[in-house]
Amino acid sequence: MGIKSFLVKPVAAFAVMQINKWKKNPLAAQDNVFNKLIKTAKDTAFGRDHKFSEISSYDDFKKRVPVRDYEGIKDYIERVVDGEANVLWPGKPKYLAKTSGTTSGTKYIPISSSSMPEHVKAAQNAMFCYIHETGKADFLDGRIIFLQGSPVLENKNGIAFGRLSGIVANHVPAYLQRNRLPSFNANSIEDWEEKVEAIVAETINEDMRLISGIPPWVQMYFDRLSAHADGKKIKDIFKNFSLFVYGGVNFEPYRARLEESIGKKIPSIETYPASEGFIAFQDSQTEKGLLLILNSGIFYEFIPAEEYFNDNPTRVSLKDVELDRNYALIMNTNAGLWGYSIGDTIKFVSKDPYRIIVSGRIKHYISAFGEHVIGEEVETAILTVAKEENLEITEFTVAPQVSPSNGTLPYHEWYVEFVNPPADLKAFSIKVDKSLQALNSYYLDLVEGKVLQPLIMHSLKKDAFRTYMKSQGKLGGQNKVPRLSNDRLIADELDKLISRDE
Repeated sequence: MGIKSFLVKPVAAFAVMQINKWKKNPLAAQDNVFNKLIKTAKDTAFGRDHKFSEISSYDDFKKRVPVRDYEGIKDYIERVVDGEANVLWPGKPKYLAKTSGTTSGTKYIPISSSSMPEHVKAAQNAMFCYIHETGKADFLDGRIIFLQGSPVLENKNGIAFGRLSGIVANHVPAYLQRNRLPSFNANSIEDWEEKVEAIVAETINEDMRLISGIPPWVQMYFDRLSAHADGKKIKDIFKNFSLFVYGGVNFEPYRARLEESIGKKIPSIETYPASEGFIAFQDSQTEKGLLLILNSGIFYEFIPAEEYFNDNPTRVSLKDVELDRNYALIMNTNAGLWGYSIGDTIKFVSKDPYRIIVSGRIKHYISAFGEHVIGEEVETAILTVAKEENLEITEFTVAPQVSPSNGTLPYHEWYVEFVNPPADLKAFSIKVDKSLQALNSYYLDLVEGKVLQPLIMHSLKKDAFRTYMKSQGKLGGQNKVPRLSNDRLIADELDKLISRDE
């Protein structure tokens, strides 16, 4: 046992003790956050516009602050970006996290001096919970890698900005800095493929023990490592690799292939970070779901997903949520986001403590005919059948085909990149369709009612999704392929990448 792994255990125990304090009093923790947020922001431009000085309860807040997405608060954000102080939160933000929007183009999410430490603290607490529960900390005695965006930040009117992962790279705790790879120079390379090659060169002969990143881009790193090591498994390249930390996407579609690349199962920690705030992390290796962080300067609200697009949807705080119900996640933060719809949907799998799973995206669904099929359902449908058939899937996405050129009934069109394609794609697609019907009664009714025909599936060429993402300038980093679209923008591009052997 090394000195770091020895010393960290009492620190982890103390961190877990602090977590347990608010975990046992969740509603009080959220009430404290709510009151502090309102008091702190009452003299900002947003606070004055929405009469924060008159708010004394959550009901008061709901009457004065509507739910908005980025477009809804864009006018305030632009004032912040232009350098104006005291707009959404006192002073100016410490950073602006740059993200890609679908309708807004580039989005700038404020990160304040109050919120930035919470991003770092949450990531550390996820690790501390793992150490405290398992007693394993040897990964701290070797090398650690975070596959992330460039740490080189730009400046806009006195505010530093960049990708969230690049911003966080500037705040890695000192006790991890000497262990960390890649180097600053390699991490600063913008081209993702060039960057991965540089990272492989720096790490292939190192004692890598903890690897962290978004699963599809970690897979790309593993593929390159294996190619440079004569096809070796990752466990044979990094003999002490013992912990995988990930977030950003559902791991299940990537699990089989990643574990095949590694050559064995590796303990993992799931996290739920976002530019808007660090929302949840896996606090247990035995319990389902992610612990919702309730004392970190974020007050949460929830809208039943099926009501989200209603004129007056139900809007509740933590005390009124129900288990196993899809909610749109709404955030109020100590960086100045108010009634902000992050675009994700979550489900509570426990209320003691409050643990969640991420079930999809509000805008990533198919409801061309009222079926409202969500990401969780398509992922479950295809992964269940793939497991039965012993098939591995690299990536997939689904889009509606509303007006087939041959005059047949409309259908859902699936684009799947397989590691090992099924011998009978048609038979496989029928099973997936039956699985989806079992998960979504609206879809079942539409197929049985001859409004839709069963899904049609295409097998894509190897590396089709990498090719597509590169063509869109979204290869690597925090970029993810949407599982579902209500239009055919992605589908029409993927039509060019269908395998001739389909």
